[in-house]
Amino acid sequence: MSAASLGATAAAGPAPSAGTAAETLERAAAARPLVTTRRVGRLVVHAVEAGLQRLDGGAMFGVVPKPLWERKMPADPRNRIPLAMRCLLIEHDVGLVLVDTGLGAKEGGKFRDLYGVENASDAGGSTRLDDALAALGHRAEDVALVVNTHLHFDHAGGNTVREVDGAVRPAFPRARWVFPRGEYGYATHANERTQASYLAPNYVPLMEAGLVDEVEDGAEVVAGVRVLRTPGHTPHHQSVLVESDGEVLCFLGDLVPTTAHVPLPWIMGYDVEPLVTLESKRGVLARAEAEGWVLAFEHDPVVPFARVGRGEKGYEAIGL
Repeated sequence: MSAASLGATAAAGPAPSAGTAAETLERAAAARPLVTTRRVGRLVVHAVEAGLQRLDGGAMFGVVPKPLWERKMPADPRNRIPLAMRCLLIEHDVGLVLVDTGLGAKEGGKFRDLYGVENASDAGGSTRLDDALAALGHRAEDVALVVNTHLHFDHAGGNTVREVDGAVRPAFPRARWVFPRGEYGYATHANERTQASYLAPNYVPLMEAGLVDEVEDGAEVVAGVRVLRTPGHTPHHQSVLVESDGEVLCFLGDLVPTTAHVPLPWIMGYDVEPLVTLESKRGVLARAEAEGWVLAFEHDPVVPFARVGRGEKGYEAIGL
């Protein structure tokens, strides 16, 4: 299914039965290859699948009415929609650069059932992210740098692993981590509204070990890879730009989690500052359209990459 065809399901007319449409979407999500590769100038990048989760469709689409969002993302009987936990792996002279790490394997059965998590390894590793790295001929030790868009559990859970004795250690033993400045303080001082999304074992051990660099908007973390502050989902959320030979790819993180969220007002209920998200989206999508960026979608169940263009009702995803 292309990004264009996914967006086209919002056209006028009756929606297909939820059960049939939801099952079709689940099958399409499950059939995604572990790795999708493309070039950005001289750099090779891979969309690597770290598993699936299932979150409430209403929460994922905020104030957008269900009859509209369900045409794009049909829900299961528990009102959940399948969402990828997709990371970006960049082959670089300094070593592998990994953007976000999925959910990891530290959480128990109750948590995994609540969020509909499927990320177990099929090849003897710890998680599906390990399988994707192995499929490319890499190991965790090959990762030199991890960039987190923010520290929610489905983006930073794979930062660390829990040993049999309960000790938590870095999942990538030779790596350093990049956090957006301010996000760690926000995560470690969460309130009743935000605390469920932040799990300390995913990031506190890294900070305590001196493995974290906190960066400002626009920082180039390695040559050709820089961060772009895109607040709204969290106050310090960042997206990641990969730039080489005049080409640009933007890993959006939770600014625009799926192709269905490309229209400006389609904003998650999870965002703590939705009106800030709106302005962040407006700026990024305007640049993406004008400059021909490729966009990488972290949570779209089917589409890893697309571009954006203008349709009759505003921005829409365009298949590559």
